[in-house]
Formats: sequence, structure tokens, C-alpha cells
Amino acid sequence: MKSTGDILIGISGWRYKGWRGTFYPEGLKQATELRYAAGLMQTIEINGTHYSLQSLDSWHHWYAETPPGFMFSVKSARYLTHLLRFRDETATVACANFFAQGLLALRDKLGPILWQSPPSLRFDPAHMERFLSLLPRDTEAALALAEQHDRRVKTPYLQIDRKRKLRHAVEVRHESFVDPAFVKLLRRHKVALVVSDSTEAWPQFEDLSAGFVYMRLHGTETKYSGEYSDASLERWARRIEAWSRGSQRRTCSRLARKHATCTAISTTTPRPTRRSTRKD
Repeated sequence: MKSTGDILIGISGWRYKGWRGTFYPEGLKQATELRYAAGLMQTIEINGTHYSLQSLDSWHHWYAETPPGFMFSVKSARYLTHLLRFRDETATVACANFFAQGLLALRDKLGPILWQSPPSLRFDPAHMERFLSLLPRDTEAALALAEQHDRRVKTPYLQIDRKRKLRHAVEVRHESFVDPAFVKLLRRHKVALVVSDSTEAWPQFEDLSAGFVYMRLHGTETKYSGEYSDASLERWARRIEAWSRGSQRRTCSRLARKHATCTAISTTTPRPTRRSTRKD
């Protein structure tokens, strides 16, 4: 009998003005919002890293404010994915800076790393191969990469408590990625395809390509807005239950005929309230 993988339900970010007095109780101090959210969720996506390097103090604070067994996912820097696009050698240093800023300080709470491509980026097999090959597969490799950082990291964190496996997930937003060759690349590198649900014209397919699934629910009415109906949530729940058993429902949209298996599910929703100010 196949064992059932862990299912982690969470949110993307936690510091939004519109959540105060709705998701967060009136009068709750902003400094305690992470602790409050972590008491209700099993995972939270750190998305401030998409816009800038974070201070080492922040990484230590995030670890301390969350309970044992909690897991963060970390969104990669848009400087890497949207500007450099991993197209030249400077991407290696920028990637080193990303890992040197403090990710390794999350230790056992470091979950999947999310790599989101811009809507203008087309699928190029050679480019995708180079990108996937650069990603460190464990904390020892991440440390070796982080040691190549430059002065933009003011206080680098260059240590690990022990060797841990790293997981990566890729979210694509250009229709050219709807290609079985893309799924084959992901499977060869054991990188997860993000199952992304949105009102935008972004591709949505659900091929399993790693030992886990990463879902992002972006909204039902407009981008990052609207409630999911009970019926819609039930459909997603059936998908998640199948994935957690290492299988896939026949109704899932996928490119490759065969599917991989998974042992864990990490899902994030953009907001716990009806409206959101989230923009990614």
C-alpha cells in the first residue's frame, strides 16, 4: 500500500494591510502577525525575497516566530528570473547572493524554493537546461554556491547544521511551456512544476515531475481576488488527495502520458480573505 504524503496548506506572504481586521484580529500588533498566521497554517511563502535581499536578522526572526514542524517556501529573486533570466555568467553570482542572504538559517524549516518565470519568457530547452543545472540539490551545494556571493550581501550566512535535501519548483507564465519536452526536463532534474490557477492567460497543466506538488491559487474573479466556491475547493481537494497518494486523477490536465509520483503536497493561496493586495 502506498503511504500518504504530507499536505501543507498555507498563504503567500503575511503582511498585507487589507488583512488587518479581517484575517488578523483588530488590535493585533504587526510584529506578531507572522506568529499568528503560523499558528493557523502549516506553511507560508516568503515573497519579499522576490523583490530584494533580506537582512539576516529577518531570517533569524522568521525561524524563531514559527513553531516546530513549520515550513517556509521561499520565492526567488526577480533579478534572477525576470531581469538576468539566467542568460549570462552574472547569474551565478546573483544566485549565490540569493542563497547567502540567510536561506540556510531556516535549517529544518526551509521548504521548496519557488522560481517564477515572467510572462514574456518563452520555453527554450537549452536555456532551461542551464537554469535547472545551476540549482543546488542540497544544503551543502547551496553553501558552496553561497560562498561565491559579492558585497551586495552585507551579512552573509555561510553555515549549515547538516546536509539537507533542497526542493525546487518552477512556475511558468508563457504558453510555449505547454510542451512535453519541458516536463521531461523537469523530471530529469527532479524539479516540480507549479500548478498555478488564475484568471490570467497563464498555462495550467498538472504533470507530476518531482516528489512533491506545489500549488498556487491566484484568484477566481480577477488576478489575486475572489473567493473559491465550495464546489471548486472540493475539486481541488480531490486532486490534492490523489497527489498525496502518489497518483493523479484522470481529469487532471497534463502533457506527458506517464506521470511521476509524489510524497508531499505544498499549497499556497494568495489570501485568506476575499480581497488581496498581493501582486505576484
